[in-house]
Amino acid sequence: MAPVLEVADLKRLARRRVPKMFFDYADSGSWTESTYRANEDDFGEIKLRQRIAVDMSGRSTATQMIGQDVAMPLALAPTGFCGMQHADGEILAAQAAEEAGIPFTLSTMSICSIEDVAENTSKPFWFQLYMMRDREFMTNLIGRAKTAGCSALMVTLDLQVLGQRHKDLRNGLSAPPRLTPKHIWQMATSPFWCLGMARTQRRTFGNIVGHAKNVSDLTSLGAWTAEQFDPRLSWDDIEWIKERWHGPLILKGILDTEDARRSLDCGANAIIVSNHGGRQLDGAPSSIRALADIVDAVGDKVEVHVDGGIRSGQDILKSLCLGARGTYVGRPFLYGLGAMGKEGVTRMIEIMRNELDITMALCGERNVTDLSRSNIYSAFGETIR
Repeated sequence: MAPVLEVADLKRLARRRVPKMFFDYADSGSWTESTYRANEDDFGEIKLRQRIAVDMSGRSTATQMIGQDVAMPLALAPTGFCGMQHADGEILAAQAAEEAGIPFTLSTMSICSIEDVAENTSKPFWFQLYMMRDREFMTNLIGRAKTAGCSALMVTLDLQVLGQRHKDLRNGLSAPPRLTPKHIWQMATSPFWCLGMARTQRRTFGNIVGHAKNVSDLTSLGAWTAEQFDPRLSWDDIEWIKERWHGPLILKGILDTEDARRSLDCGANAIIVSNHGGRQLDGAPSSIRALADIVDAVGDKVEVHVDGGIRSGQDILKSLCLGARGTYVGRPFLYGLGAMGKEGVTRMIEIMRNELDITMALCGERNVTDLSRSNIYSAFGETIR
């Protein structure tokens, strides 16, 4: 096998090894996918300031995210269907993140349950929450996250209604997946994937089946899921969640300065500048383009993180230069998972950490916490002074 030197190498391997409907689910945006593409492309408009004859020894990428020590300012983002990229995917990704010293965030719509991940890891992970209509289920879900020792709760605010994703519709992907002849063929031609799936019993949404009222199998799951995402979500619901959580809170899906200022009233520990990976409002700005204005709008009143389009350690560094205190990757770790399982996630983290470390050195910095706008020349056509 050719050496894996960048995230793009993992993506190519995953495309070959994961059934098309599941690979496309991860690697797609809504409608024309313009925002999905912009998330990656706009990083290229940020130009770094190279410095020479500077002492580059003793470098450190260590910092904190929401008060927790991390080996680098990177977390694995919550991703639904993660366990369909590779058998037991959430467990393997959480283990890789733990070993690397960075946070892992489990999605509400994960294949492995909260309990599955807790039983197979030794340190706390983060849990991501969607607001559902069934408030009894929500209360129990938050309680389960507390019992499992989750150290932060992340509330996703930008999925009240689902953005249309053409690839999923063309592939006939559903939750749960229907086994059509086309889908069976895709699985049959993915032996690496099939071998793993044959060895696990985790093939459904582990946080929901057996926990939500009247959801005991795949058939009842489909009907429940279709009606549960709550379009009535409002800022008042954050207070409802806080009354039940009492721990570090992260709000995900902030893309506008007015929403960023409004989030300050919620007492969140951090907000994530995010457009859901380009999977919701197509035509919205990229996350990195929105970042600096949001940082300026909230100042130091709340920790600002960012996700969307990060494919390298250089992208992490550029985010930090524009004011982010933490970054997240979803697709890159899914590519690693689909390509090589846990080893692929570990390799993805190693690649990004090495790229961040070397780029930081060439910018004349020794500590990741010292990065600022002084380390870039320009961004989006404007000179940075």
